[in-house]
Amino acid sequence: MSAQTAMEGISSAAGTVYEAAKDVVRPNEKKRQLDAFTSEATSKDALTTYFGTKVQETDISLKAGERGPTLLEDFHNREKISAFDHERIPERVVHARGVGAHGTFKLHTPIPQYSKAEVLNDTSRSTPIFTRFSTVAGSRGSADTVRDVRGFAVRFYTEEGNWDIVGNNIPVFFIQDAIKFVDLIHAVKPEPDKEMPQAQSAHDNAWDFFGLRSESTHMFMWHTSDRGIPRSLRMMQGFGVNTFVLVNAEGVRSFVKFHWEPKLGTHSLVWDEALKLNGQDPDFHRRDLYDAIDAGSYPTWELGIQVIAEEDEDKFSFDVLDATKIWPEELVPVQYIGTMELNRNVDEYFTETEQVAFCTQHIVPGIDFSNDPLLQGRNFSYFDTQISRLGVNFSEVPINQPVCPVMSNNRDGALRRKIHKGKVNYHPNRFDAPHAVPEEQGGYAHSKAPVGGVKIKALGPKFADHYSQAQMFYNSMSPVEKIHQVSALQFELGKCEDESVQQRILDNLSNVDEELAIKVGEALSLTPAPATVPNAGHSSAFLSQVNGKRQTFTAEGRKVGLYVCEGFDVKAFLPVYAALKAAGVIPAVVGTRQKTKGSDGMLHKGDFTLETCRSTHFDAVMIFGGSGEYEKQLKLGRIIHVVREAYAHQKAISVQGQACKWLVETCLPGLFSSDAATSAADSNTENGVVFSPTLVGPKSISAFLGLIANHRVWDRDIESVAA
Repeated sequence: MSAQTAMEGISSAAGTVYEAAKDVVRPNEKKRQLDAFTSEATSKDALTTYFGTKVQETDISLKAGERGPTLLEDFHNREKISAFDHERIPERVVHARGVGAHGTFKLHTPIPQYSKAEVLNDTSRSTPIFTRFSTVAGSRGSADTVRDVRGFAVRFYTEEGNWDIVGNNIPVFFIQDAIKFVDLIHAVKPEPDKEMPQAQSAHDNAWDFFGLRSESTHMFMWHTSDRGIPRSLRMMQGFGVNTFVLVNAEGVRSFVKFHWEPKLGTHSLVWDEALKLNGQDPDFHRRDLYDAIDAGSYPTWELGIQVIAEEDEDKFSFDVLDATKIWPEELVPVQYIGTMELNRNVDEYFTETEQVAFCTQHIVPGIDFSNDPLLQGRNFSYFDTQISRLGVNFSEVPINQPVCPVMSNNRDGALRRKIHKGKVNYHPNRFDAPHAVPEEQGGYAHSKAPVGGVKIKALGPKFADHYSQAQMFYNSMSPVEKIHQVSALQFELGKCEDESVQQRILDNLSNVDEELAIKVGEALSLTPAPATVPNAGHSSAFLSQVNGKRQTFTAEGRKVGLYVCEGFDVKAFLPVYAALKAAGVIPAVVGTRQKTKGSDGMLHKGDFTLETCRSTHFDAVMIFGGSGEYEKQLKLGRIIHVVREAYAHQKAISVQGQACKWLVETCLPGLFSSDAATSAADSNTENGVVFSPTLVGPKSISAFLGLIANHRVWDRDIESVAA
């Protein structure tokens, strides 16, 4: 629906500031049912012990007299305290800080030519999924918006079993062989002598490792790009990272990489914004995801695959098994085959998000493993880790249980839930129960692939190329992205105390781009060594977030802060609020108090006050005017800061009525033409600011939505650097 159509259908005098969100009914969709494991207390339910005994008193322990010692026989007291003592389980060593949501996957393009997997061929299915996003380096208590890789793990609850794609928001990794993973994580984690810094790679140990392992160069170029500080989990690509194998019904094998492409596009924060959000709202990303789903603005991604025929694996300059390399889309196009939608928040964080146990080894018939040396190690590591965290029976935790029948001869172990009947727990047995299933009836059979060679600790010769794709990545960036990358590297290396660590990274950067290395070195008062590997000049049209191919620019799903003061113009406000909602934007009202009196004399409840949010919480801001001496209220320092900060972060701004003159004269003097605030035109836009001196008309709304869709007014960033 266009903004103009939305405006025409709204009476400026009707309704209140808010309309209750209508429930979205989603018929005929399969939903993973956890009812047997789910409970919700009501006023009719009695408080009980773990085993059902009703509790008469839960606030005072049993004592020998009112002031006497507490008695050990108070089983409820012991149970309550003991449960608390043990309610923490070991957190994940990596990916500890996470948020999850339920949803569905719907296939639209079957691929029988590549795979016999039913989930990749049956378009009538609506497969339930669970997705967990995470940071990598920090602990559970760290902040969301740190510079870090983001985990992007998806579980498909298929009728053939669970299938997990356990990936990241960056398509490559720091290392090529899993045996180095321990050293990588030890290096990136807080330094062991003082347990600092938390959730940051900006320290000597991390960059010492990256410098000594030049295979990490490509990854740290992605890590220090804007990809390291995503705007939202909803605006983040996902990648399976490793090379898997697809197997069709004839047994033909193909190498595959998995991609998730967000409908809302791939966008990032700016660094100053990320730093402020770390303190203002450490839960910024998880709150953003929860709020969007709660508002019915369901995030979606397209599942894409890159496929290379097995016989073509040696036709490229890179090794298809090397996790530090991408498959350039110019050479291997991405084919999109299905849509994932996240449409239900978890009911309880711990039992779902914290206890979900992803494993790269969770696959279904039609999918197999390649010899990718990073993947081979992950297949062992993930399963082993889940046993350590959750116990050997982690598969029986409800969030981990498949939707298909499960029957095995595994028995016993801590926290075994399932009760098996019968005399036997081995195979074969006289009852032939349970029995193995032939491949043609759905049994999993590992695909046939030749294996041979001399036992040796080595990698293929193409693994030795550590710089060509790092060069390609940097060559593909837009000017503003290169500016950000230089600043990021200056910050990261500037936090290092050992000059030898800084020098080694600068020397490696010379092999990526000599000008980049020189600019970073200037802030460190160091000179990089000349490049030993020339920059081949290759680039890809798909890698930039600013001007890359297939990048999506839309206002849908964006959050806009609508700022009002006492006496705000309700007649101007109501149609704007409705038009933004109609365009898929998530508007939030910010007042000087929780309830703000409008020009209609009524109190209107807001979402935030000036004390409970900042401009950093929004993709764009809009300041409304009022009547009489309204402009005096706008001179409040906090509101002036809203505009100045949003402008500095290259965000779209819209001002209405008296706020127009106030912005030009008080907030941002000298940046606009003299008639910017007084023009009678319906839409007057300068420097990414939309002025509406009277009511906000359709053209103003359209201009504002266009600015929001572009994510940032990047010209401001380039101009500030040039100045």
